[in-house]
This record gives sequence, C-alpha cells and structure tokens, in this order.
Amino acid sequence: MVEYFEHTADVGMRIKAAALPELFQEAARGLFGLIVENLDNVGAGQAWSLELSPRPLEYLLFDWLKELLYRFDQGHQIVSRCTVTVVAAGDGAGWGLQADLAGETMDPDRHVMDHEVKAITYHELAVVETAGGWEATVIVDI
Repeated sequence: MVEYFEHTADVGMRIKAAALPELFQEAARGLFGLIVENLDNVGAGQAWSLELSPRPLEYLLFDWLKELLYRFDQGHQIVSRCTVTVVAAGDGAGWGLQADLAGETMDPDRHVMDHEVKAITYHELAVVETAGGWEATVIVDI
C-alpha cells in the first residue's frame, strides 16, 4: 500500500507492506504511480534485472528508487511489475537487493505523464519494522 502526502514543493510516499520485499515492490509501484497517471496501462513486454550490493536498509531503498528513476530518465523505462529479493548480508554490512523487473518504454500516445520526479531525497527517509510488517517514508522532489 502506498499513501501520498504533500510536502512543501515535494511529494511524500508512506509505504506499508507485510514483508520487506513487498515494501520495495510497493515503493517502485508508488514511484511510477507518481510519474505515470495510468500505470495499469503499462505493459510488461521488456524484462531486465537489477542488483544492489549490501548497505543500510534506508540507503538500499533510496538507491533502489534512485536507480529506477535513472532508468526512466535515461531510457524512458516504466516498471509495471517487479519481484524483489532483499537479503541481510552475513557480515553485518547491511542488506542487498536483487530484482527482476518488467515494463515498457514510455509511449506518449498511451501513457499519461502525471508528475516530473526530479530526485529521490534523503529528507525524512525511513524504513522501520512494525508489528504489522514494514513501513517506509520517502520524499521525492517534483
């Protein structure tokens, strides 16, 4: 579940999920839900993988969203679905991520832009385990 909230000249996302991989999947969906108004119309004809090395959990979420935004900015790739695996590093170095993504290239004739997301910010960035699972807060610069 993703809930959006206004934040000065930015938009915040409060993301909740029962499990950590789902939190990252919902965060991706939330990001692209800000970028594209009709995310349900995005196909899954292109597939790619992404791997991030271990780091503290908040920074892993930041880098995950930053990488997805970079791929949109550079190649106009929109993610419509993803499967994420988040694994704690055995040496205490944090958490790593492996993701299989599907989506397609932005098509202005079919995809309606909603917001221009300029950057993911560190402001109020948080990932916490709760009694019901996991919750994250991310502020994006629009």
